[in-house]
Amino acid sequence: MSKIRVLAVDDSAVMRRLLREMLTADPDLEVAGVAANGAIALSLIEQLRPDLVTLDVEMPEMDGITALRHIRSRHPALPVIMFSPRCERGAEATVDALALGASDYVTKPSAANGLPAAALRVEQQLIPKIKALVPERGSSVRRRAVPVLRQVCTGPQYPVEIVAIGSSTGGPNALATVLSSIPADFPVPIVIVQHMPPDFTGLLAKRLDSVTAIAVEEATAQATLAAGHAYVAPGDYHMTIHRNGMGARVKLMQSPPENSCRPSVDVLFRSVARDYGSGVLGVVMTGMGQDGLLGCEAIKAAGGQVIVQDEATSVVWGMPGFVARAGLADEVLALPEIAGRIVRRVVSKPAAARAGAQ
Repeated sequence: MSKIRVLAVDDSAVMRRLLREMLTADPDLEVAGVAANGAIALSLIEQLRPDLVTLDVEMPEMDGITALRHIRSRHPALPVIMFSPRCERGAEATVDALALGASDYVTKPSAANGLPAAALRVEQQLIPKIKALVPERGSSVRRRAVPVLRQVCTGPQYPVEIVAIGSSTGGPNALATVLSSIPADFPVPIVIVQHMPPDFTGLLAKRLDSVTAIAVEEATAQATLAAGHAYVAPGDYHMTIHRNGMGARVKLMQSPPENSCRPSVDVLFRSVARDYGSGVLGVVMTGMGQDGLLGCEAIKAAGGQVIVQDEATSVVWGMPGFVARAGLADEVLALPEIAGRIVRRVVSKPAAARAGAQ
C-alpha cells in the first residue's frame, strides 16, 4: 500500500523539524513537503498533491484560517488538521476553523516539561488522526466494507423523553447540521458529548446556539434540563443525567477517562439509559474510536432507540461504525436525514402517551 503523504505547515522551524521526524518514523506516512506559512502551502498543494495537510493556526503572511478558506474553495475534500495553541484565542480560532471545514485539530502542548515530552504528546494525538482521515492508504489502516443497513432493529418504539448525542472527529459541523434543523418547540431536552478539551466546548456551544432555533449551552453542574434546550458536556468532565420526581439534573465529574475520553459518550448514555429507560433516543455521529458502543448497548437493553450516521457522510466512521456493526442501530442514516428522523421519532407519539410514560 502507498504511504499517506502529508504536507506540514508551521512557521516554527522547530515544529517543522519535529513533524518531519515524527511522520517519517511511521511506516505508513511520508512527508510530501513543509511550508512556513499559508501562502507557500497553497502553492505546494498544487505541486505536491498531498493526501493531508497539517496547518498551524497562527502564522505570518497568511495565517491558518485564511489558508483554510483557500484550501476549501479549491480542494473541498482534502483532509486538513489544524494545530492550535491551547488558550482561549487558539480555541476560538480552532472552532472557527472547524466551522470552515477543517477535518480535525491538535492542540499544541506546552514545552515547559521539555521538548521530547511535548513531541510525544503531539505524536499521540496526530498520528491516529491522520490514519483515520486517510484510511484508504497505509498498511495498518483498513476500511471495512459494511452495508448501509436501515432499521436493523425493529422492536417497539416507545415515546422519546430525551435525545442523547455523541460525536467526535467531524462532530462540530455534524452537530450544526442536525441541531439547526430542530424546531424551537422541540418537546424534549437534548444532551451532547462532543470530544473536545476545556474552553473549546463552551465556544462550540455558543456557535451552535447562534445557528439553531433551540437554546444550546455548555452544561453546568446541577443544571435542570428543559425541553427545547441542548446541553453540551464541558471539556474534561464526564456528564451524567439524574432524574427524579423533581425533574432531571446534570451532574459533572472528573472520574477516570473512558475510551481515553473525558467527557465520554458511554458515561452519558449509560446514565440516560438508567434513568429514562425506553424513553431514550441515542444518536452516534462521526468520530474516531468506539466511544458510545457500550452506551448504546445500555440504551438498547433498556428498550431505547439508536440512530447512527452512515459511512458516506461521516468524516470518520469509527464510533457510528462500531455501533452499526454490533447490530445496535435502529437506523443508519446520512447526515442530512438525521434531524428529520429525530423529530419524527420524538413527536410520533401523542402527547398523552408521552405524559403517561413519565
